[in-house]
Amino acid sequence: MPRVAICVVTYNSALLIADLVSSLGRGTEGVTLSLVFADNASSDDTVSEIERHAPHATVVHNGGNLGYAAGVNAAVRAAGQQDAYLILNADVRLDPGCVLALYETLTPDIGIVVPRLTDAHGILISSQRRAPTVLRAWGDAILGAERAGRFPQLGEIVTDPKAYQSEHTTDWAEGSTQLISADCWRMCGEWDESYFLYSEETEYDLRVRDFGLVTWYQPRATAQHLEGGSAGNPRQWSLLIANRIKLFGADHGRASTLAFWCATMVREGTRSLLGRRTSRAAFRDLISPARLREPRGPQWLADVKV
Repeated sequence: MPRVAICVVTYNSALLIADLVSSLGRGTEGVTLSLVFADNASSDDTVSEIERHAPHATVVHNGGNLGYAAGVNAAVRAAGQQDAYLILNADVRLDPGCVLALYETLTPDIGIVVPRLTDAHGILISSQRRAPTVLRAWGDAILGAERAGRFPQLGEIVTDPKAYQSEHTTDWAEGSTQLISADCWRMCGEWDESYFLYSEETEYDLRVRDFGLVTWYQPRATAQHLEGGSAGNPRQWSLLIANRIKLFGADHGRASTLAFWCATMVREGTRSLLGRRTSRAAFRDLISPARLREPRGPQWLADVKV
């Protein structure tokens, strides 16, 4: 059977551990499982809950809140030699046979496979993404992500339900549930820890594409993602938006990055006028070049004005 390590990054995730572990039995049928948790210095009972519900799991104590990418890298290193690594959020619940369906999809050309995701109410999550462009940033700003996503040239989020009915390539996908082949990991390297949180999966999936491999959407593999609160958390939303600028600027010239920044400013500015606290916080950080250049981490989040 294929050897798959499930790599989970935790930070004050105590309430999620029991249900996560209980879903792994059926979700990993047909594979040899290694379970690794990388804990970013949780202040709640996360570690004791892991020890209680998954006593045979490996726990990496990172010694501080190092961010999601750093946790992923630490977990993969601790997992050692495997056939593939499933990067998994603590708030994901695997459906029966999910991991094997993902693994069987891997080929020498497919480096990452992602499943069909639903939310806590069973509603399809639009988890597929297109590469960010200036036009798509403006489409999002003017039309909104849902409407713009129906048109490949105008939207980054793939919102057409038909796109979730069959398997195919996707530029990138949300990072809660990604199976990465061992060959892909060796070829493309670790996740970029400079993002701390948000856009690290975007950077990695697009980097995989640059190496000649693809990210593949496989609807035969299914899972439930309860989803966190970034959309309603001003600090997290501000970091998400700032990291989108950082990501785009890393691969584009100053003129294109300025156009992308302007579109993002329009999006967050108009939504600020509508009373959204998240966009108001993001707008304040967007207008400060110094803030956008600051290293990402817990202090960056603490300095967001809400």
